[in-house]
Amino acid sequence: MIKLHKVAGNIMSQLEAYDGSRAALDTEEILIVRGRSRKRIPAEEMNEELNKLMASMEAREIEMFSEEATDLIRLMDEQIRSSVNIQSETDVSGIERLKESLESMNFHVEYRLGLLEKAGFFTIIYKDKSGVGPCFVEAVISNTNE
Repeated sequence: MIKLHKVAGNIMSQLEAYDGSRAALDTEEILIVRGRSRKRIPAEEMNEELNKLMASMEAREIEMFSEEATDLIRLMDEQIRSSVNIQSETDVSGIERLKESLESMNFHVEYRLGLLEKAGFFTIIYKDKSGVGPCFVEAVISNTNE
């Protein structure tokens, strides 16, 4: 089993969001972490920041609208539901709706879904379109037991 905290630490450190980051959910199977980046990442460079993150982790990017992404999102959902009571059905389009929701609140948003050897992860970064304020970072890391 891969150490979820190590993967989360790599993500948050690379995006300079480690200090002050907090786990929203922490189990043996899934970890959700949120933080604020100290980097002043311009909106037009957010995509490149995530590309650098993927390369530094040697992660394989998963196309969001693929069967592989659907499988990973369902696995993450099952792992979350095993710890938290959620009344709604699994929604594999939830990530895209999260992006749309943040964009409607005037945030610029970029995200990646990726795979490591024994873990899958979702990382989203967003910041106010005005350019004022920090860049927020959220990461969901799942043990895939492969």
